[in-house]
Amino acid sequence: MAADILSDVLKEVHLSGALFFDVEGCAPWVAEAPPSRELKALIMPRAQHVINYHVVANGVCWARLLDGDAEPVRLTAGSVIVFPQGLPHVLSSEPGLRAPFDPAIFDEPPPEDIKPLMLTRNGDGPETVRLICGFLGCDVLPFNPLLNSLPSMLVITDGYSERDGWLASLIRAAATEGRDSRDGGRNVLSRLSELIFIEAVRIHAERLPQDARGWLAALRIPHVARAIALLHDNPARAWTLSSLARASGVSRTVLASTFKETLGVPPMSYLTSWRMQIAAGLLADTDTPIYNISEAVGYESDASFSRAFRRATGLSPGIWRSERDR
Repeated sequence: MAADILSDVLKEVHLSGALFFDVEGCAPWVAEAPPSRELKALIMPRAQHVINYHVVANGVCWARLLDGDAEPVRLTAGSVIVFPQGLPHVLSSEPGLRAPFDPAIFDEPPPEDIKPLMLTRNGDGPETVRLICGFLGCDVLPFNPLLNSLPSMLVITDGYSERDGWLASLIRAAATEGRDSRDGGRNVLSRLSELIFIEAVRIHAERLPQDARGWLAALRIPHVARAIALLHDNPARAWTLSSLARASGVSRTVLASTFKETLGVPPMSYLTSWRMQIAAGLLADTDTPIYNISEAVGYESDASFSRAFRRATGLSPGIWRSERDR
């Protein structure tokens, strides 16, 4: 059930991969990345948000967030590191190295030559590293429960040994495909980058502590996961707390308390947010009339739907659609 719910969310938030990079360096080297919002227009201009990720195909390196007092993390071969919120960060051959990001690399290069992650101070030492780097686009508005539940730096350090080699297979496939020039390679790499991200999220979710809170943690509680699945499967239904609790197999009190405690919002508030995300996608991706979208997400009138949509996004449905058509 949790896998199905995760699939629902990834579909509705339009997760998509783009720009796959193969980077090699000899120590000492350093690569600094600015906030992903500064690169979005050049990388995925139609995406609301861009997620950075890096895979260490071989070698060893260090990674650190540039905001705050985060400690550097040592990454070995098979490590996957994701920056879900697109925060500025640095990767280097040893801790403490810094180098300013040079935006000149975007001075009208051919698309195949764009390399947002540039190695500077690339030395000639014996220690080498190979990084596979890329970007994923997704929605953040009106509602992305997954993104809100992920840490600012998600690290999987044992990708070559985790889950019977499934993640290792993805990493090796990406590394091989990245060096080939076969037809359709960009599309294959895009799909591989999505799969690597999804697998990293699944491993992260399985390793959450028992007292964790948030959307991913909620999927481990059977009746809460069941309630979320019901809301996702039939968002147009006139759900009440009582009907949802009965369908989930628990009392109103139990559902209300555990749902709010784990996700931070009541079930009906979650439903409203999910309805708005579905509606936003229909408005952006289809020509479906607004009155049909209103019905599809459980509203009896255009007016009530428009008010709810404006509360969630700050825009009317019509303006939201027109802005996404640009």
